[in-house]
Amino acid sequence: MASHRESLTMRAPHENPEKDPEDWVTGDEPMTGPQRSYLATLCQEAGEEFSETLTKAQASEKIDELQRKTGRGAAQGSLGSGALQARGRWQSK
Repeated sequence: MASHRESLTMRAPHENPEKDPEDWVTGDEPMTGPQRSYLATLCQEAGEEFSETLTKAQASEKIDELQRKTGRGAAQGSLGSGALQARGRWQSK
């Protein structure tokens, strides 16, 4: 199975490249409403505690982690780093 970084290089040319959440200009702002809602659902499904204090970047990374843990993936409409970046919600530095 390809690593996360390797899979980024295999994307179609028309797709936006995924940026590391640490490089987002607004990554230190509080998580968005959609992130909060989806993360709460994922935490419940994974049996993990939900934290209201995560930043956008932290929430995105946690979403990606819990999607892998619960079997939910980008094909189901991720709100993790790749999907949000591709939707233009954040700008990189």
